[in-house]
Amino acid sequence: MNVLKDLQPADVFANFEMICNIPHGSWDEKALSDAILEWAQGLGLETHQDELHNLIIKKPASEGFENSPPVILQAHIDMVCEKNTNVDFDFETQGINLLIEGDFITADGTTLGADNGIGSAMMMAVLADKTLKHPPIEAVFTTVEEAGMDGAKALDVNLLEGRRMINLDSSEDGIFCVGCAGGSGVTIKLPIKEAKANPGVTTSVTLFVSGLKGGHSGADIDLERGNSNKILGRVLHSLNTPFEIAEIGGGSKTNAIPREAWAKLVVAQSCMDLLWVELEHIEAAYKAELSTSDPDVSIKFINVEQIGEGATVFAEETKGAIIDLLLLIPHGPAHFSMDLPGLVETSNNLGVVAVKDDSIVISCAVRSSVESRKNSHCTRISRLGQLLGAETSVSDGYPGWAYNPKSPIRDASVKVWAEKFGEEPVVRAIHAGLECGIFDSRIPNLDMISFGPDIFDLHTPDERTRISSVAKNYEFLVNLLETLK
Repeated sequence: MNVLKDLQPADVFANFEMICNIPHGSWDEKALSDAILEWAQGLGLETHQDELHNLIIKKPASEGFENSPPVILQAHIDMVCEKNTNVDFDFETQGINLLIEGDFITADGTTLGADNGIGSAMMMAVLADKTLKHPPIEAVFTTVEEAGMDGAKALDVNLLEGRRMINLDSSEDGIFCVGCAGGSGVTIKLPIKEAKANPGVTTSVTLFVSGLKGGHSGADIDLERGNSNKILGRVLHSLNTPFEIAEIGGGSKTNAIPREAWAKLVVAQSCMDLLWVELEHIEAAYKAELSTSDPDVSIKFINVEQIGEGATVFAEETKGAIIDLLLLIPHGPAHFSMDLPGLVETSNNLGVVAVKDDSIVISCAVRSSVESRKNSHCTRISRLGQLLGAETSVSDGYPGWAYNPKSPIRDASVKVWAEKFGEEPVVRAIHAGLECGIFDSRIPNLDMISFGPDIFDLHTPDERTRISSVAKNYEFLVNLLETLK
């Protein structure tokens, strides 16, 4: 495509465009992994690829750094695949359609994959540039980060000698991450009991919630953005006009705050006028409620159709249970840190509602930097599901990364940033999950820091990265490596 051909640093943006040209959603990274592997072998570098398509690429130290301990550079190559409903796009076969808008790179109606394609592109630039000064480099490209961090869990860390690591999966310029939350998934499976619609019920209509901003289920969970699944549950609970439910769904990724949700209702034709009036008042109330966070929220009826009598619908027991689950499952922050003001400690994202194999399946993403609180929140959600007649399960999840009060790589990073840019960086922990927690749990005495350029609206079709920030952070990475003897 060569959309980014005029941007600097040229190698970083050329690498990023190559990454964007190859489909690489979670569990679909083989083609991209193979492409990077072939590229690295062409440079004569030592390479390792495993069954999950993780890559370890090693570059020898530059002159004068031969006796320096290795530095691990780490990023993930998979991306979250989200698109606007009106966009015709297949993430399994198409490359991302890149756009330049001022100082930003974005995509045409889909996620961009700057999370974490930009980090991967920066690593590739370091590996290829023979003019840089640096210790031995161990570049780790992991897979399936966005869907459970399975790549990092499976990586053979015995291949790594480094005990200093730079993770390039952060997304705020001038902010160094030094700790992150752990997470687990909670799945609630509600069996569907069916019934025939009541006599006289001959109209179907779809209740559609849309227009929400969504966002990252960790980094954006404190922004009070609307969750379409929660709104759908609230609306269904508040309707006074009689209705029955035939279908339901919402969201597509547990790690993205859902932007759209819907339910196919079956009603008597004589009730339609009352429903329209009710929904007008309901939408007005939500527009007022979400006027700051989600001013474009839309709650509409679409696809009105006439059907025959005796249509199949959810039995009253199932209807009541799914509405109660959507209404009562907690979403958003549950606890804030007592040590780091403003940091969300524990949260849940009610991410996906889908009908699968005669059940309604609800998928949640629980995060916490305190393991006992994470477990407690998972238990709370599971117990609620069980009380309403559902089967529940909790995934093994991934560990958090605790703040290390003595970190030479953090101290070096702060010094280099301040000297280079004349400003003190912000050092903080984040509520999002990073693979740093897994590496911390698997490699003893690992000293880590995470940083990266500005990336906005991650995990949504509005995702974009700031071009000047990418250049700034790559310059910083190069300068930092020069100091790590």
